[in-house]
Amino acid sequence: MKIGCPKEIKNHEYRVGLTPASVREMTSRGHQVLVQTGAGAAIGLLDEHYVAAGASIAPDAASVFAQAEMIVKVKEPQPQECAMLREGQILYTYLHLAPDPEQTAALVKSKAICIAYETVTGPGGGLPLLAPMSEVAGRMSIQAGAAHLEKSKGGMGVLLGGVPGVAPAHVVIIGAGVVGTHALQMAVGLGARVTVLDKSVDRLRQLDLVFGNRISTLYSNVQSVEESVLAADLVIGGVLIPGAAAPKLVTRNMVSRMKKGAVVVDVAIDQGGCFETSHATTHADPTFVVDGVVHYCVANMPGAVARTSTFALNNATIAHAVALADKGWRQALNDSPYLCSGLNVALGQVTYEAVARDLGYEYVPAESLLD
Repeated sequence: MKIGCPKEIKNHEYRVGLTPASVREMTSRGHQVLVQTGAGAAIGLLDEHYVAAGASIAPDAASVFAQAEMIVKVKEPQPQECAMLREGQILYTYLHLAPDPEQTAALVKSKAICIAYETVTGPGGGLPLLAPMSEVAGRMSIQAGAAHLEKSKGGMGVLLGGVPGVAPAHVVIIGAGVVGTHALQMAVGLGARVTVLDKSVDRLRQLDLVFGNRISTLYSNVQSVEESVLAADLVIGGVLIPGAAAPKLVTRNMVSRMKKGAVVVDVAIDQGGCFETSHATTHADPTFVVDGVVHYCVANMPGAVARTSTFALNNATIAHAVALADKGWRQALNDSPYLCSGLNVALGQVTYEAVARDLGYEYVPAESLLD
């Protein structure tokens, strides 16, 4: 198969879909790989590294899209990229379609085979292709929140870990999944006072066993979320419903009554966000203020640490990429129910139920297209 890796064009996005090591995995199996010139240059992955791994270098994205049978990316295709997709071409990347009707419509129109990293499942449950970026985003959320609590960044002027004789900041983490757990580790490590909320008592029990009295755990309901948010200096939103729009757990009314200069970091913004006051921002202009509360809602947080993120992502995505190249999409999806769950749009049909429901499309089960 001929595999294409274009340069990412989203604002301040420096990750790349394939590392030279991933290219070598492909070329060693007889596949051809076409990489757009400069695709990894921003993170030290140069054209000569790709050539040494067996890739060919393309002068522009149009060449990559025109020649490749499968496109491997990081972020969702932008409008000009959607326009270059063609019927039957495989697109393997993050999509986050539920809050993005324009992208969904463009992918449906293209009739491409669109496989979303964020809905591929694993043998033990969970979302193994989303997990590495959730780990990065969870850890970054505390760094970003701590920085924006500084007065010069619009915050209340509080040091996250405090100092002897002065109380640390109170961090509230909504959601104890991958994002929440990694945020929790960072916040505890920096000396913050941490409260974590989740609907799974079993998960809260696990965290309590690990962290003991260094954290407080609360069952998540409207009352506990409201009380915790109003008491917080920093709130991390890390709630995910696979493939669907994130639930709005923190209302505009709650935000209006939060401490002035408090910070919220909405890690769920890729799926629409879990604060009613959220809208997506970029690394170039990462924050806005609502009712005196600083909102950090960057939709591609891991892009800021693009080298770490690229290697972590490739570790997770390469096995399925190899399967798609070796077998073709129909056989690869037939052989793996986990990869099949990643199929969101194919041949002009929406094949992921939560996306179809949220955006008003007819749901066509992926299995019906695999014969």
